[in-house]
Amino acid sequence: MKTYALPTPVDGRSTWQDGKRRAWMLGLVVPVLPLLAVALHTVVDLAAVLWLGPVVLLVIVPVIDLFAGHDPTNPPEEVMEQLEADRYYRWVTYLYLPLQYVGFVVAMYAIATAGYGVWGNIGLSLTLGTVSGVAINTAHELGHKKDELERWLGKIALAQCFYGHFYIEHNRGHHVRVATPDDPASARMGESFYRFWPRTVLGSLTSAWEVEAKRFARKQSHPFKINNDVLNAWLMTVVLWGALLVWLGLGIAPYLIVQAVFGFTLLELVNYMEHYGLLRQKVGSGDRVRFERVLPEHSWNSNNIATNVLLYHLQRHSDHHANPTRRFQTLRDFTEAPVLPTGYTGMMVVACIPPVFRKLMDQRVVEHYSGDLRRANVQPGKLDKLLKKYPLPAEPLVTADLPVDLVEAPPADVLAARCPGCSYTYRVEAGNELEGFPAGTAWTDIPDDWTCPDCGVRDKIDFRPLERVEA
Repeated sequence: MKTYALPTPVDGRSTWQDGKRRAWMLGLVVPVLPLLAVALHTVVDLAAVLWLGPVVLLVIVPVIDLFAGHDPTNPPEEVMEQLEADRYYRWVTYLYLPLQYVGFVVAMYAIATAGYGVWGNIGLSLTLGTVSGVAINTAHELGHKKDELERWLGKIALAQCFYGHFYIEHNRGHHVRVATPDDPASARMGESFYRFWPRTVLGSLTSAWEVEAKRFARKQSHPFKINNDVLNAWLMTVVLWGALLVWLGLGIAPYLIVQAVFGFTLLELVNYMEHYGLLRQKVGSGDRVRFERVLPEHSWNSNNIATNVLLYHLQRHSDHHANPTRRFQTLRDFTEAPVLPTGYTGMMVVACIPPVFRKLMDQRVVEHYSGDLRRANVQPGKLDKLLKKYPLPAEPLVTADLPVDLVEAPPADVLAARCPGCSYTYRVEAGNELEGFPAGTAWTDIPDDWTCPDCGVRDKIDFRPLERVEA
């Protein structure tokens, strides 16, 4: 399965074809796993088959990754617009949701009525957690899009595992602070997954609430309203779980919790490895010091084909952070991005064994920063110990002076300014009520720490003026 390009014909139309086009449908195998597990149990009457989900995700897919090879090829620039507009790829993600919830309801009914025993119920719960964990990735793909329907579908995908605040925290928190010490979803070198897990779970929840509270404060309103995107996402889970508990009884409550915790733990395993030890350097001078813009070097990538097909090119993470609204089929590989030893699913298993993970990853972080760990994102209190193991080179690359940030702030008298990343345009005449800026809000009244509401990557200072007030 390789993506390939053919020569452009004389009429200028590209004949490039996506060699993985049909393979993307394999991602829909995951939400079917609970149904398959229940069906297998009726045939063989073994509780072990109910553990199908974690076995597929954490054993079978990593093994396939080892033998299926890599696909580093990128679609040519001339087909990008057409590829983005191809609705086939959208339906690949849309179809995940009905399959997800049919499997969820059937499996919960089976847990309540089939008499699998505790061992079998836990196994089926973990299989459901596998589905909800990958559903977070589906929500990740949908939630970044500008289309309002897709954003709501993203929230719906998150309802199963009670992690609806991810919709806000990932888009408006993680993407703003990625690869910095301030980001709860960026792991530090020397930090084990077991130390990272509570920091990211609690930190992400807190961050999501703070993002929404700040948005409502700009509207001069309290955040306890239904249009708070944290609250309405959680409300979906309350309604979903409440309906199941009323129907099937309180006996399913422990298994609802097990599948949810396992699901968002899978997400946090991915978060743990995606930016481990990577750090954006500070740029600027005076009162304009900030972290540099996100570059390909700030995300760990992989081109292992099996996991890329399963997770909608999530492993091409550098391009995603540079262009969050870009659809999965158009994400590109960057040769300058650091590369993981294997695919994400295999690294999820390795992350659970800290000594093995550190043995595989710490040297890669050192090499990425040419031996100067002072440029890495290191767990507080661990730098001196790590420097004893990985001494600084004879001529460290770090200097006392910060690189100059060459971005000039847009002039104050603009009527419209555009994000250079995703092309979102703020117009003074229209304002942005959702962001708390009524029509007529001047560009100078937009807070300096405001980021693009569509991509979450570019700061106010990055916006380019389109129109200026005539003197």
